[in-house]
Amino acid sequence: MSGAPNTRLFDLFGLAGWSKGELARLVNRQAAAMGHPQLATDTSRVRRWIDMGEIPRDPVPRVLAALFTERLGRVVTIEDLGLVRHGRVGKRPGDGSGSHPDGVPWAPERTAAVLTEFTGMDLMLNRRGLVGAGAALAAGSALSSAMHDWLRADPALTATPTTNNPLHAEPAGFDRYDAAPIGSQEIEELERSVDVFRAWDAARGGGLQRKAVVGQLNEVGGMLTYRHPDHLQRRLWGVAANLAVLAGWMSHDVGLEPTAQKYFVIAAHAAREGGDRPRAGEALSRAARQMVHLGRPDDALDLMKLAKSGSGDQTLPRTRAMLYTIEAWAQASMGHGQAMRRTLGEAEDLFVSDKGDVPPPSWMQMFDDADMHGMQALAYRTLAEHDPAAAAIAQQHAKRAIELRVQGRQRSQIFDYLSLASACFIGDDPEQADRYARLALVSMGANSSHRTWDRLREMYRLTAQYSGSPRIEELRTEIKLALPRTSGKGKTRQV
Repeated sequence: MSGAPNTRLFDLFGLAGWSKGELARLVNRQAAAMGHPQLATDTSRVRRWIDMGEIPRDPVPRVLAALFTERLGRVVTIEDLGLVRHGRVGKRPGDGSGSHPDGVPWAPERTAAVLTEFTGMDLMLNRRGLVGAGAALAAGSALSSAMHDWLRADPALTATPTTNNPLHAEPAGFDRYDAAPIGSQEIEELERSVDVFRAWDAARGGGLQRKAVVGQLNEVGGMLTYRHPDHLQRRLWGVAANLAVLAGWMSHDVGLEPTAQKYFVIAAHAAREGGDRPRAGEALSRAARQMVHLGRPDDALDLMKLAKSGSGDQTLPRTRAMLYTIEAWAQASMGHGQAMRRTLGEAEDLFVSDKGDVPPPSWMQMFDDADMHGMQALAYRTLAEHDPAAAAIAQQHAKRAIELRVQGRQRSQIFDYLSLASACFIGDDPEQADRYARLALVSMGANSSHRTWDRLREMYRLTAQYSGSPRIEELRTEIKLALPRTSGKGKTRQV
């Protein structure tokens, strides 16, 4: 017992609107349903948790996490409630026990437990039809400050126990999965499943397969509670990182923003545990892209500094080029045209310098010439809001991206169409803009990506100056009819 109030629990308790007596009764009822009928919580004990920082014993933290998750309609973890006993894994500098967001970075022994707990809660929300909203995104500067030294340090994998005894793992893992050894064949099957999920996401968006990815990640988290030989353990952490990135990207794609950010942080932890710093950096770059999309480019730049510095010297030129394109997009969002052009120039030099003599990791195989042009188009189209002269360059890159797109990348193709249409509207070419806007509309019906609708709204705003044209007025009407009433960011939006 710390003697100080548990401010995290206090804040969430206030949001939930329970009385202390009501929460005590709910804890007893939920614990009995989870197989712990002997638990007897009362009002005074709840008061000690909140007002004096007392951390209850297992299973109470998990019971509370389940109750708050259901009540608030978003994933609430033991970390979110401030109920982690850091002494169980050893107190050390940077273990997240201070004021860092969500307690990051986690000690190595906590990563699998956090992964399993968070995915389990997320699946519970899916089953009950609740919406993961209402939490705030952590600021990019806060995440960067918390994780900077940790990410740049050597991975802690070699410092973990080398025995095949799973008893060192956190109890959370045993609640959902019976730890058992797996071999290289099972890991190969998991790696292939990641490729299948990734291809589906690129084609159809994240809405339809998100639950399947989260479920697979939950299973992998359980597998990680068993200590495998190092070469298998690293591969398993790699699978966890890839699935966590996908879960985050799919969550972002359907507007579950705090959930997405948590998965990106989990992915960075998993990648680092597996000794793959470039993958950890790429995971954080996804969080940066999320921030730009949400209109927070300053937070994105903070995250990109961390992603670039933490990726390490083994990062391939093409991966570094990808990181620079995201940084350029953030700079464009802030109207920093000179900095954006300089950053894109560095990205281009890195991209062409990659000779392909080293095979790219699986998670970089989709960043090809089309993606490079697509990101350049997006950056210039974004800058055109501040400097209309950039619209012409955006059009060139968007057209080239469309020419190069391969089959199965329908979502990226929709973004290309929308970048091109928007750049044409800004560049005073409504006839060509109308053509590409309609191509985007035709393609969006079979896609579950809310982000495409968000970009469509941005383009719709640009049509206002041409509303006197019958053709454009017809397009505006079609967009109004096509747009859902609720945006991917969870708010009702009128166009």
